[in-house]
Amino acid sequence: MSIKPIRIVLATHNAGKVRELADPLAAFGVEVLGLESFPDIGEIEETGVTFEENACIKAREVTRLTGLISIADDSGLEVDALDGRPGVYSARYSDDWEGLPGESRDARNIRKLMHEIADVPEGKRGCRFVSSMACVRPDGAEMVVRGTWEGNLLTAPRGQNGFGYDPVFFDAHIGKSAAELTRDEKNARSHRGNALRALLEKWQNFMSA
Repeated sequence: MSIKPIRIVLATHNAGKVRELADPLAAFGVEVLGLESFPDIGEIEETGVTFEENACIKAREVTRLTGLISIADDSGLEVDALDGRPGVYSARYSDDWEGLPGESRDARNIRKLMHEIADVPEGKRGCRFVSSMACVRPDGAEMVVRGTWEGNLLTAPRGQNGFGYDPVFFDAHIGKSAAELTRDEKNARSHRGNALRALLEKWQNFMSA
């Protein structure tokens, strides 16, 4: 007799993120669903001032609406010379800037960032990607983990892979920008990969508590 898998919801419409979590959790007998399986769930407003707060807000709301265990993440870029900005506002950092013809939001975000650190010397351009993941059970139990990826900001974009700030994020350990990495290379180094590994390490204890 086969054991019915545990179903959890990943609070995203991104199929790539669902696959990233589905493969490793399958070993624990877990089936991962994305928000495309719950079309009645609309946009969840992120009102927190930290990555952890926003991840918890999303996970709690999805669990409330579905009655299932949920996992949500919030991530972004922290720049030392900008006192941690853009931080939780990374995705909408340049919403106060007028876009150029044909310019994507990611490209506009990078253009604003490059403008703001134009006078910052090479040795002072430290930054990190941060990812916080929150897991919430219907009984109210919560687990929050964090992953980071240390790097430096380039003066101009490099590479065609990735998204967001990847083209200007340089990993000195491997000598490439995040946008020059393959998917496997990125997963081995990235903030989200590190957060996911932290989540998996605690998964069995969290589920049996």
